[in-house]
Amino acid sequence: MNEGRLDAVIVGAGFAGLYALHRLRGIGLAARVFEAGGGVGGTWYWNRYPGARCDIESMEYSYQFSDALQQEWQWTERYATQPEILRYAEHVADRFDLRRDIRLETRVVAARYDEAEQRWRIETDRGDRVEARWCILATGCLSAANWPAIPGRERFSGRAWHTGHWPHEGVDFSGQSVAVVGTGSSGIQSIPLIAAQARSLHVFQRTPTYSVPAHNRPLDPAAADAIRADYAAFRARNALQPFGFGADLPRGEVGAQALEPAERRRAYEAAWARGGLPFLATFPDLMLDPASNETAAAFIRDKIRSIVRDPAVAERLCPTQVVGCKRLCVDTDYYATFNRENVTLVDLRDEPIEAIEAEGIRTTRDSYPFDAIVFATGFDAMTGAIDRIALHGRDGRTLGEKWSTGPRTYLGLATAGFPNLFLVTGPGSPSVLSNMLPSIEQHVDWIADCIAHVERSGRRTIEATRSAEDAWVDHVNAVGDFTLFPRCSSWYLGANVPGKPRVFMPYVGFPAYVARCREVVEKGYEGFVLA
Repeated sequence: MNEGRLDAVIVGAGFAGLYALHRLRGIGLAARVFEAGGGVGGTWYWNRYPGARCDIESMEYSYQFSDALQQEWQWTERYATQPEILRYAEHVADRFDLRRDIRLETRVVAARYDEAEQRWRIETDRGDRVEARWCILATGCLSAANWPAIPGRERFSGRAWHTGHWPHEGVDFSGQSVAVVGTGSSGIQSIPLIAAQARSLHVFQRTPTYSVPAHNRPLDPAAADAIRADYAAFRARNALQPFGFGADLPRGEVGAQALEPAERRRAYEAAWARGGLPFLATFPDLMLDPASNETAAAFIRDKIRSIVRDPAVAERLCPTQVVGCKRLCVDTDYYATFNRENVTLVDLRDEPIEAIEAEGIRTTRDSYPFDAIVFATGFDAMTGAIDRIALHGRDGRTLGEKWSTGPRTYLGLATAGFPNLFLVTGPGSPSVLSNMLPSIEQHVDWIADCIAHVERSGRRTIEATRSAEDAWVDHVNAVGDFTLFPRCSSWYLGANVPGKPRVFMPYVGFPAYVARCREVVEKGYEGFVLA
């Protein structure tokens, strides 16, 4: 058992934890990072499934705090793969000498606020007992794997994996009959590669997913050099975009319905040819107006029908919900994979899964034998990793009790009743509806500057007020309700996790959010109490 007194404890060694350690060192604090994994990288350490790659372009999904780092790191593809992103995280850890303050394979299991001492007491699964004035949760938005509650899962005699906890040595599916359960982003990325290797593949789909082509390619060195030549201006343009990226891509200036059908289709065709998430920026009202959104949805459904040769299969792959209310996916040959003779689509709307048996999966209609099952069922997003820590604030109240009807934060950075505790990209911040790396840096910079201010002022604690928190939660909901994002059952609302409160968690609008964070500081940390 280790005893220690620190200035700060950081939970998680993903991109948020790494940068938080760097910044807190920079203001003279003694900080330690505890990381459950065997290496740095967070999401990119765990998610090693076939085809795993980022859906934000590499030159944008990267740190900007060090221009030397921006200039020296050479990305190889438009959309970086998991191995390349992990190498980048490892490079950052080495370049800034971060590893000496990171404890790997060490999970924080509890943190209790000592009101008398005004310090956090943190416990790990390896017996560590440390105290710190500041506790920073850099636990990641997509880090707590969501295993489906299917009866009999433990009875399966073959091998089973979750895409969020993939074996580091990889998996060879050659000659095997394989099931993939789930058609979200990880399913859409992995299915084409598993299908190319397996003897047979059955895809179990509950809800069809909209996906657009990535058109991934090697990164043009000349284009990358052009960005590096004025990286600061490139970042500044992106910071003004609603989701924090894609400033230099074409985007529509008028609503979708302002154009004639033929002209509108030409705009969608051009966006489809470019590929990637900026498809939703083809027209500025796609996430605001249901009728405009339906024009995009209809275009994607037509594309699916043109790609998938079997009309019945194509129709089962066609989504009907608002496009974008579930995260738009980016793929390479996903729909075309269903033209392969060894691939079968099982529509769970027609035949729900009843149980997993020793031999495979039983639905209401049939039993399917498999050698392997891949659960591509996503994450307990945004709150899952936090919920797995026994967090006790003032009066011993747990965060689980406080958040029993849904997460409540001020700015997604702090929560009332938990002094000197900060969240990085927590619920109530743009987080998953933004480019995560700039959002992480903005949050960590705000937190580090706040801590430095408290330290300079001679105060001991800072805590969000309940009135500020209540007003912020109302504001997040009001902004979300103005858009189409909450219009379907998605992981943005926690709808993929049985029993989780249905609350729209992210904040819509990166520039407005950053402006509000800046305003809070300018008004003397409005909405916080410094004691």
